[in-house]
Amino acid sequence: MRIRSRLLLLVSAVLVPALVGAGIGLAYIYKEEREFNHASMQGTARALALALDRDMSRRRAVLQTLALSPLLELNELERFYGYAAELANQSGSAIILSDLEGRQLLNTRLPYGARLPQMVPAEREARARLGNEASIISDVYLPPAGLGPHSFAIQVPVWRDGKVVRFVTMASFASQMQELLAEQRLPRGWHATIVDRQGVVVARSVEPEKFTGKPVREELAAKIAAQPEGLHDGVNLSGAPSTAFFSRATDSGWTFVVAVPHAALYGPPVRGAVLLAAVSLLLLGLGAVAALAVAGRISRPVEALRRAAQRLGHGDPVHALPTGTLELDEVGRAMADASERLRGSTAELERRVAEAVDSYEHSQRALVQAQKLEALGRLTGGIAHDFNNVLQTLTASLQVLARRATPEEQTLLERCQRAVARGSGLVRQLMAFGRVQEVRVEILDTAARLGEARHLLGGALPANVGLDYDLAADLWPVTVDPAQLELALLNLVINARDAMPGGGRVVLRGTNRTLERETTDLPAGDYAVLSVSDSGRGMSEEIMARALDPFYTTKGVGKGAGLGLPQAYGFARQNGGTLMLESRPGQGTTATLYLPRASQAPARRAAQAAAHGIPAGQGKVLLVEDDEHVRETVSLALRAAGFEIHTAATGDEAIRRLDGGERYDAVLTDVVMPGELSGIDLAEQIRSRHPRTGVVVATGYTDRRLKLPGVRALAKPYGLQQAVAALNEALDAVR
Repeated sequence: MRIRSRLLLLVSAVLVPALVGAGIGLAYIYKEEREFNHASMQGTARALALALDRDMSRRRAVLQTLALSPLLELNELERFYGYAAELANQSGSAIILSDLEGRQLLNTRLPYGARLPQMVPAEREARARLGNEASIISDVYLPPAGLGPHSFAIQVPVWRDGKVVRFVTMASFASQMQELLAEQRLPRGWHATIVDRQGVVVARSVEPEKFTGKPVREELAAKIAAQPEGLHDGVNLSGAPSTAFFSRATDSGWTFVVAVPHAALYGPPVRGAVLLAAVSLLLLGLGAVAALAVAGRISRPVEALRRAAQRLGHGDPVHALPTGTLELDEVGRAMADASERLRGSTAELERRVAEAVDSYEHSQRALVQAQKLEALGRLTGGIAHDFNNVLQTLTASLQVLARRATPEEQTLLERCQRAVARGSGLVRQLMAFGRVQEVRVEILDTAARLGEARHLLGGALPANVGLDYDLAADLWPVTVDPAQLELALLNLVINARDAMPGGGRVVLRGTNRTLERETTDLPAGDYAVLSVSDSGRGMSEEIMARALDPFYTTKGVGKGAGLGLPQAYGFARQNGGTLMLESRPGQGTTATLYLPRASQAPARRAAQAAAHGIPAGQGKVLLVEDDEHVRETVSLALRAAGFEIHTAATGDEAIRRLDGGERYDAVLTDVVMPGELSGIDLAEQIRSRHPRTGVVVATGYTDRRLKLPGVRALAKPYGLQQAVAALNEALDAVR
């Protein structure tokens, strides 16, 4: 008899009665558990709706207490504002007092006496529908601009002498309902949602920021509108299959929805499966008696096959032996053939696994290095910003003093100015490593610019080190800060020089390269590739791993700050490229800069005449600077140059002055400032609202580039001559 016939006989004797009994038990358990779970979930939704009503009642009680305040009867609104503000701070809401026409008299979200918005449309509609005597609970709405995210309001009338004279409103952010959801401590995986009368989400236990203010699914909204409580089978807002149980709160008319995933709701059938397993085991035991006779006839060839499988698993050769059963003999021959192929492929598999592990370790090291450099870059950028303000204060103060100093004092002041210049150079390196965006970027003819820098780069090399250029004739243009490009190349050349104490050659190469596919560090696209190679001692793997860390150096104390390679790396990353190192001990090092190709051709550079002395200034200038020391010293210096100077501490204050009617010939603003507006935002608004006002932006640290036509850029720390020249240019441009 063939093995198929024997197995069919065995399976029929065991499984048929087991499946029949298990199916009966599972159907009964599933029906009972489903009905119980539905009733339990509906009760939960009802209890949560009651909790929602309690929360609304608590808020309304606060408003009713405020409505009875004697301060309102005495019309002492300012004292009432202070009392209401204390309650508002405790509840995290805003208390609003308005008259019968909907005009707000006070709003604790705004200072007392500030200009107040009108009644929101939802409130006006509710009053028109319900009248002035009713207390109302609004649906979720977006308040007037600047007063916060999605909100809801509860409003009660203020009665005096039997008439409604005013309204007291508590406006709360919809996010406060998240606290109510959190208090319910629902099981993990359940989604609780509060829906207003329009079917819009007020709060949600999962991803509230994504769904607040959005409608629930149409099918669920239709059921909520049709009946006060019930259930709906479908998918939740996150797209997961679930059953939603809902119950409407009597007081507010809002609905509490509890969505339970099908996996959790219908978990009880798993217990039915356990019963099925138990019944099946019993039936299997009964069938085993009948199966023993059949199993005895096939056990010996199967055992032989099992031993062959064990040898195959250990990698030992397998030989096919006849068993008398056709199917088993065919399997034996197939296993023998597989044994030969498996032994041949084991070595190849081990080799591929080793390559995969090596690739993973390399990627992991690169990721850790990138994260470390990112964190250090942000730290150094912040330090550079603060240090720049210190240097700016010193620069302006020294130049003011220099105008009235004696010759002996002039000498001391010049030394101080040279020290400030050295500090400025260090700050530029820190900012470059911190990936700080400079505002002085321009499209460069790369080959021409490198040719101009040859004297600078060659001057950094001793007589026993030569400098060779190998530039492609059609080298693509790039969009960078030219000074930062020269500084990055100078740092690379100095590193190459230090690697060749006995002399050698430094080669600067420039080529074009197109990346067809994205790499770990670079997106696909066109790049101008600049490399600096030396024939020096090279670097070990340990040094290579830390070469881009700021302040890391292998030089002795006082011979290097450890910022050369990090500055070049930060410069490349801030401009959308990267820096790659290739080095081996004794075989030299190559540092390669990848810079994205500019989208436009470089403009022709106009010759600049050197200015002599500090030009005179004339005009009314608004200086916007948050640092008090910088603001005072720069304003003093500019007044000495002839300008009429007014000051503002933030961009928000400056735009309020301009929009309020104050007129200035020019505005000189810092970039990084507290408040809503940065210096670049302020410049954009001035150019659009007040085009007759010149704008100069001064910065030493920013994460945004300036791309506004007609706006002058001034790098901190700037000298008085530079500031006056920039302001005069800005004034000339708008006259």
